Amino acid sequence: MKPTKKTRRTDHAERLIAAPLVDVFAAFTSADLLARWLPPEGATGEFEHVELVAGGGFLMRLTFDDADVETKSDDDSDVVEVHIPILDDGRLIVWEVEFVSDDPRFSGTMAMHWYLSRQGGGTLVTIDAHQVPPGISAKDHVEGLNSSLANLAAVVEAKVRGA
Repeated sequence: MKPTKKTRRTDHAERLIAAPLVDVFAAFTSADLLARWLPPEGATGEFEHVELVAGGGFLMRLTFDDADVETKSDDDSDVVEVHIPILDDGRLIVWEVEFVSDDPRFSGTMAMHWYLSRQGGGTLVTIDAHQVPPGISAKDHVEGLNSSLANLAAVVEAKVRGA
C-alpha cells in the first residue's frame, strides 16, 4: 500500500490595528520594530542577519521562556530563515519561511502573505500562512499568529500615540 502524503494547510488570522497603514507597513521594514512584535508571547527574537527589502530577508532565532515548549531547532529555540520576494508598498508582504530543523515534520517552505488594507480609520492586517509544515499544530500556530498581531498592534499603536 502506498503511503499517503499529508496535505499541508493554510492558517489564517487578522486584526484591525488603530494606526495608519503607513505606520503598520513601517513595522515590517524596521528591524528594531520587527524584533519587538514578531515573536509570539513567551518568546524573544534576535536577528542573525536582516535585510528588510524586496529580495532580502532575515534569519531570526526565537528563544522561548517556557522550557516545555516544543522547539524546532534546538532545546529552547526556533531558527527561521525568511526570504522576502514581495514588499508591495504597504499592501502586500510575502515571506517564504523555512525552519532550520533536522525534523522532517518542519521541512519545506511556508509562504506567509500579509495583507494590509485601510479600514475604519485604521489598518486591517490579514495573515494567510500557506503550506504550513505538518509538525506545527494548527491551534498553536493560530495562537502564535494572533499573538504576533497583538504585539504588532501594541507596538504600532504606542508609536502613533507617541508613547
